[in-house]
Amino acid sequence: MLCQRYQSLLITVVALVLLKPAHSLSAESEDPHVYKQWNEQAAANYDIIRETKIPLPMRDGIKLAAHIYRPDIPGKFPVLMLHRYFFEGADHGEYFAKRGYAVALVDARGRGDSEGKWNSYVNEPKDGHDAQQWLGQQPWCNGKIGTFGISYNAFTQYMAAPLGSQYLKCLVPEEGQQTNFGHLYYDGVMQLNVVYQFGLFTRGKRQTQSIPPIRDPHYLQLPLIAPIDNYPDVQHVRDWFDHWTYDDYWKAYGVKDKYHRIKVPAYIMTGWYDNLCHESWKHFRGFCEEGGSKAARTATKILVGPWTHGGSRGYPGNRELKLRWYDYWLKDIENGIDKEAPIKIFVMGAGVWRDEYEWPLARTQFTKFYISSDSEGEANSVRGNGRLSRLSPIQNALPDKYDYNPANPVYTNGGQISTLCPGPADRRETQQRDDILVYTSEPLDKDLEITGPIKMILYATSSAVNTDFSATLTDVHPDGSAIHICEGLRRVIFRESLENPTFITPGKVYKYEIDMWETSNVFKEGHRLRLEITSSNFPRFARNLNTDKQFGTSAEMNVAHQKIFHNAQYPSHLVLPLIPIKE
Repeated sequence: MLCQRYQSLLITVVALVLLKPAHSLSAESEDPHVYKQWNEQAAANYDIIRETKIPLPMRDGIKLAAHIYRPDIPGKFPVLMLHRYFFEGADHGEYFAKRGYAVALVDARGRGDSEGKWNSYVNEPKDGHDAQQWLGQQPWCNGKIGTFGISYNAFTQYMAAPLGSQYLKCLVPEEGQQTNFGHLYYDGVMQLNVVYQFGLFTRGKRQTQSIPPIRDPHYLQLPLIAPIDNYPDVQHVRDWFDHWTYDDYWKAYGVKDKYHRIKVPAYIMTGWYDNLCHESWKHFRGFCEEGGSKAARTATKILVGPWTHGGSRGYPGNRELKLRWYDYWLKDIENGIDKEAPIKIFVMGAGVWRDEYEWPLARTQFTKFYISSDSEGEANSVRGNGRLSRLSPIQNALPDKYDYNPANPVYTNGGQISTLCPGPADRRETQQRDDILVYTSEPLDKDLEITGPIKMILYATSSAVNTDFSATLTDVHPDGSAIHICEGLRRVIFRESLENPTFITPGKVYKYEIDMWETSNVFKEGHRLRLEITSSNFPRFARNLNTDKQFGTSAEMNVAHQKIFHNAQYPSHLVLPLIPIKE
């Protein structure tokens, strides 16, 4: 399969090296934000006391297990806390304890050595707060706590922050969500591979995840909820199916509406191909615009690299950057990190790191790129004549058509996903399908930078009362490779609200906004921009069966006849954030 050669992009620095030949990225690009041990205190080499299974009492009597690393000298130290679901963090314990920190690795309720029953995410806000309260009162704590962790363990930091422990002073969340609905149901569409990998294949106190291959038959089982009966201890997955709209179940432990209660800053990390990239940008805006203190609003920062989920672990200088952040907020060391740019991004294609000061960038030129074709039906596949340009559409252009059959979905091939085949995959083979409309620009006469949020405005009809429309942007190289840049999908019943979905009228033209997330890429001279429009991206997203049945409960499916309009009245187009390039 095309995506197999990208499978090793999941984590580590190797990801950056593998990106280079396909996508002009360079792991060797000089990053001015890679910091060495920068002062005498940072280079200290304390002996370490290690304590395991220390019981931390929760408000309901349950005890969580903490594994603690701290310097083997008298005194009080800042505490770094990892509220963990997976059994990681020992490397941070060793690194930071040697440099004058106490590090507490706290097992989540029902996981590892902690008591209680694990109910994915639900107990973590209160448990995280209670753990901070206990740690802050220990005789070896100086009364200041910072947090760290990646993925699930980033979300545990966010969830506890609004409860306002007086000891909590800063966060370093790597690749975490704003709400779990936004993670498991992107714009209302279940991210099926995440639910199956994380929900069904992670069970027990110590069992780790397994990743079914992209064409594993279990993804195709219908009704979608049926496989749950084959797995023990997955009530949380049944809850996810039952709550298929953004309701109070999700709001209870998300932070979307709670930033005003968060009074500490965060140093956020993510990657352009991380499945939580979009959620991380939501966090950044939430802290900066709604944070509950000046520090939360003005000191929060974000770093975005060219990696997939988990890739921030391999960022050169990851721990050194955290050390400077913690030294400033927890030890009052004036090291200048507070004066650095709030945004650090890797510009793909150019292969450089760059500082920025606002998002979207103040110099952004939001530009419409319209789709068109010579005549009805001829934009189907890369063999068609679909075009992408800045020219406004003609008055009476006929729509392009394709049929979406859920029994034969378009399979996921690259993208902002956590597993399967993440990253900048070559989509040439995928673009051969007749149920994908393909629109390609002329070769660029000079480099073109696109940095910022990308959006598709689509005018379409369907023969179904419920269906999906997806859009994918690729960078077409002179050799013909079509490298995945970003994508998005709209389930039509959520076109107006994630809380109150409504069916569409078959045959009626609707305007859909497809959020294609954020990216930063320089399309080089001689390259082309290419847009795909279709109705599935499986199994990253659960298939829409094109019926009026409640999500996940039916095996019935229909073929949907789709029309995409691109005339003067219905000008379907991309909105691209163009950034002027200095000559």
